[in-house]
Amino acid sequence: TNGRILTKEEMALWVDDVSEAINVLSQYDMVTFSENGEPIGAYPFTMTERVHEVHVNGHQIHAMCALDALAVGPMFKETTQIRSQCAVTETPVKINMSGETILNLAEVQDAHFGIAWDAANAASCCADSLCLEMIFLRDTETAQKWLADDSDGREVFILQEAVRFASQFFVPLLS
Repeated sequence: TNGRILTKEEMALWVDDVSEAINVLSQYDMVTFSENGEPIGAYPFTMTERVHEVHVNGHQIHAMCALDALAVGPMFKETTQIRSQCAVTETPVKINMSGETILNLAEVQDAHFGIAWDAANAASCCADSLCLEMIFLRDTETAQKWLADDSDGREVFILQEAVRFASQFFVPLLS
């Protein structure tokens, strides 16, 4: 796809009924659309600029959220470079992966993944609600402070746990 989402016209080359395919994806909240009805996102990717950039196969793409960025390597069994930032401090977070393996673990071993479950909104697609609160946190201290602000509605994971979570959620979608 050259680092972007397929248009409806391009989808027609792969499926017999584009409307039905889009309907199925929409029922599972797996695709987002522009105002003119063209797809602009299909999990884990979005054509909307987000803070989570993933470099894969010579393309720079955007992930809907931090969890989605961590899912790309495991989903496609590819080497990826994630460029993002801590949601609290704006400190750069750079994660290199091959499949489910974090290649630069020594550099990012203190980074965390956080999720604010309360951000989920049934009236909105996940990309515009919960995804905005699936974040990277630069270190344990920052993660603990962020968690303490709302310990009932938030959860924090070390990166390896987050990669497993992302893999277990997204990889089955490709089968």
